[in-house]
Amino acid sequence: METATEHLSPATANAFLDALPNKIKQALIAYSAEIEYPVEAVLEMAISGFLDPDSVSFVDCKPLSGMDIERKVN
Repeated sequence: METATEHLSPATANAFLDALPNKIKQALIAYSAEIEYPVEAVLEMAISGFLDPDSVSFVDCKPLSGMDIERKVN
């Protein structure tokens, strides 16, 4: 029996990133650092935005709510 998860784990996000072309991988990592969000949250928002233009966006949401992840603090 499979168990469903609500969000990408850091390990899954890194495995996904490793399969991407380096240019895309580096852009996602850089954007994640720029907005101070974990890369798994950035990946989820990018995919959901592609699948549903009315879904959460980088501008108007709080994607970390419910993820048990805190925003990075400098």
